[in-house]
Amino acid sequence: MDKLGAWTFVVLLWCVVLFVLFMVWQVVPDQTIRIVLAAAAGAVLVFNTASIGAMVRHYKEDKDFIYGLDIKHLDAAREARAERKSAEVQRA
Repeated sequence: MDKLGAWTFVVLLWCVVLFVLFMVWQVVPDQTIRIVLAAAAGAVLVFNTASIGAMVRHYKEDKDFIYGLDIKHLDAAREARAERKSAEVQRA
C-alpha cells in the first residue's frame, strides 16, 4: 500500500507539473524563459521520480525499523494509559 501511494504521488506530480508548464507556456513570450522553465520542470520531475524510486527500492530494508518503532511507541502509550487507569482506580 505504501509503494502504491508513493508511485501515485509520482504520477500526480508529473500530471500537475506538466499541466502547469503547458498553461504557463502560452503566457511566456520569451524563448529563453521557456527553455529555463522546461529545464526546471524536467529537473524537478527527474529528481523527485528518482528519489521516490530509491525510497521504494529501500523500503523493504527499512520497513521493519519504521513500523517497529511505531509499534514500540504505541505499546508504550498503551502501557502508560493502563498504568494511569490503574492508579485512578486505586485512588477511588
